Amino acid sequence: MSVFVALLRAVNVGGTGKLPMIELKAMCEASGFTDVKTYIASGNVVFRAAVDAIKVKAALEARLADYAGKPVGVIIRTPTEMAAVLATNPFPDGPGNRTVAIFLDGAPPPGALDDLKHRKSEVLALGSREIYVLYDDGMADSRLVIPAAKAGTARNMNTVAKLAGMAAALEG
Repeated sequence: MSVFVALLRAVNVGGTGKLPMIELKAMCEASGFTDVKTYIASGNVVFRAAVDAIKVKAALEARLADYAGKPVGVIIRTPTEMAAVLATNPFPDGPGNRTVAIFLDGAPPPGALDDLKHRKSEVLALGSREIYVLYDDGMADSRLVIPAAKAGTARNMNTVAKLAGMAAALEG
């Protein structure tokens, strides 16, 4: 069985997409996933599955759509991929709560950083399937819009580190 990290998009953020983590855990278990563990209430879950990442994503998205009555995006990463996101963070000296990785299903498109809107002091860099952002002045007042990240989901480096550790521990 393989270990996966699932990151849900737009769950329990800003009053939208309410999903108790006990429900998310139950959906994962009903999909046949084992050793299911959630982390904070923003749609992070680590588990084992006997199927590949594509089938994991499809199963979770189907259950979430049934639950929410609308599509809920899911990004899947392996323990190795989560560790790599942390290790290749281009802003390692930035505060973990002000540096985020926006997880995407695929590689950022060419020119992904060319059409930003409302950029102030934010610093951005591209990863293999991520867009990294350092909010030097904090995120509270940022109005940054990254069109290439529309279907992605962001996690700060503190959360990435915790999920990478949880996934590595489960992988044993």
